[in-house]
Amino acid sequence: MRVLVQRVSSAAVWVGGEVVGAIRPDGQGLLAFVGVTHSDDADTARRLAEKIWNLRILGDERSAADVGAPILVVSQFTLYADTAKGRRPSWNAAAPSAVAEPLVAAFAQALQALGADVRTGVFGANMQVELVNDGPVTVLVEL
Repeated sequence: MRVLVQRVSSAAVWVGGEVVGAIRPDGQGLLAFVGVTHSDDADTARRLAEKIWNLRILGDERSAADVGAPILVVSQFTLYADTAKGRRPSWNAAAPSAVAEPLVAAFAQALQALGADVRTGVFGANMQVELVNDGPVTVLVEL
């Protein structure tokens, strides 16, 4: 499982011209793009949620847990793109939808169980993501 996390001052996900998930924090929040691979399981999702919740990438080296920052979770299978050969990425390392969808949901639920205010995109949908990256701060997190 990989999470590309960005510190944001605002973020929204649009599907079919409508906002399906948005955060507009009073300070800072996180946008978490989540990719799932074949070997991931619910425990991986839980441990990664804990890592993101406690990651000190907000201002003054604080975490989302420290300040109650909201988190927007968006599924992103393209985090497992293999671009080593040719010009067309391979998606073989990305887990199929039947595996990935429940694990992205488990990641979001684990964040909520930790106390996070979580919003989500729509798994498998063609989404437009709007964000204001603060810093900019962007970190790739894996276990």
